[in-house]
Amino acid sequence: MPASRPALVPAPTQLTHRPGHFTLGPHTTVRITPGAEPAATLLRTLIAPATGLPLHPAPDGPFVLALDPGLGGLGTEGYGLTISHDAVLLRAAHLTGLLRGIQTIRQLLPAEALSHRARPGVPWHLPCVEITDVPRRAWRGFMLDVARHFQPVAFLRRYVDLLALHKVNVLQLHLTDDQGWRLPVADYPLLTEVGGRRAQSMVGPAGSDVFDGMPHEGTYTDGELRDLVTYATARGVTIVPEVEMPGHTRAALAAYPELGAVPGRRLDVWTHWGVCDTVLGVHDPALDFCRTVLDTVLDIFPSPHVHIGGDECPTTEWAASAAARERIEAEGLSGPGELRGWFLGRIGAHLMERGRIPTAWAETGESLPPEFTVMTWRDPEHTQVALKRGHAVVSGHYKATYLDYAQSASPAEPPAQPGAVVDLRAVHDHDPPDDPTTGGELLGVQAQLWTEFAPTAAHVDYLAFPRLAALADRAWHGASPWPLARARLTAHGARLAALGVRHGPFDPYIPVPHRSGEESR
Repeated sequence: MPASRPALVPAPTQLTHRPGHFTLGPHTTVRITPGAEPAATLLRTLIAPATGLPLHPAPDGPFVLALDPGLGGLGTEGYGLTISHDAVLLRAAHLTGLLRGIQTIRQLLPAEALSHRARPGVPWHLPCVEITDVPRRAWRGFMLDVARHFQPVAFLRRYVDLLALHKVNVLQLHLTDDQGWRLPVADYPLLTEVGGRRAQSMVGPAGSDVFDGMPHEGTYTDGELRDLVTYATARGVTIVPEVEMPGHTRAALAAYPELGAVPGRRLDVWTHWGVCDTVLGVHDPALDFCRTVLDTVLDIFPSPHVHIGGDECPTTEWAASAAARERIEAEGLSGPGELRGWFLGRIGAHLMERGRIPTAWAETGESLPPEFTVMTWRDPEHTQVALKRGHAVVSGHYKATYLDYAQSASPAEPPAQPGAVVDLRAVHDHDPPDDPTTGGELLGVQAQLWTEFAPTAAHVDYLAFPRLAALADRAWHGASPWPLARARLTAHGARLAALGVRHGPFDPYIPVPHRSGEESR
């Protein structure tokens, strides 16, 4: 693709190239309209390391950041960008739109502009273009599992920046699971002291009898998470917290066994992969525990949506529990199979009373209260079923969005979740139909990266990119011919390289050397 026609990812809604370019230099100044100051700060923050350009504010600067409420047709995230040889005008109705436009400007610059190191001698040219850009999907998300393998907050900040570059607007943090609890809760200190450390980790897929013999631990502080939220907000990314219940809670029960369905039992933090059959009890202390934990979550994370997991919850322990049988009788339920829905309904009501939207994974035959936002993952048809029930839905079909699966069948691929191959085109093709007659609302799509097989930053990079870029492209722009989309994604590799992203293959049949069972989430 010619240098004068850079390949943008995601592609803009409307793009017209014109002859010439605008040059950013040490004397370029920025005119900032009221309310656009945070966008100017972000622009300087992002391009200063590589370019060294100060971009000082000035009332007559040729580079204009304009917040104009009259541009309501662009929505919350849309923007207009005009670049001529002597001026740059970025306009939006909302600050978030300006933030999205700044990421486009970064991509229009030479790829070296994305580097974290000074790149002297590079001419910082912006090609002359006319862009009008509005996202197709409101929710364009990425879920990162930090419960199975912990990653420090600096890594999360780096991923916020990567998401923002690709106009992905949600980072869902999977903070708790059977194998680790990463969220501090003042009233329950053992959650991190005990639940934040496991003795070793399974090697291989669920069912393996091989373990690495190495302890794994890590937790976040309250301050780290609050700072992360602030950092993400400044880049137009919402952090959606996920705390699992009533299943996937073995780490919590290792810390507080009295909350489980089996009285008097002592547990360790699970060292296996797969689905553990230990679950929270349905007695009042267990419900009170969940409410207290969620109150902490609400205090740290202002996100409208709060994810409470909700799926892969075996009922074996409830079926054998006298307390569970009493609850079934008291609530008029038909049996243990209805306890999960009852439990989630109670917890969801607690969130709604506090002005938040309960969100959960969906499984076959699932019936959640209609106020829940549902994340569908097992079957494409479940998206339509959930929409017909009146839910807001985020689609994440595992054969198109689960980035822990291998990108090709090549033996050169690094370890990954056994099962489906999810190649670049499968991710880009993921486009669930939006039927306005269903009564529900398709919010958008989300990619997931469960980390049983991704213990290091390099491995996460390899599995996430370029597939996450492909999802971002489709979710923002919509359909485009695959050869053109693939060409843009391949050219985008220069930007990923400048950012130090150790990505996977653009061609699934030519694996990139990696440096560094059952279909379940």
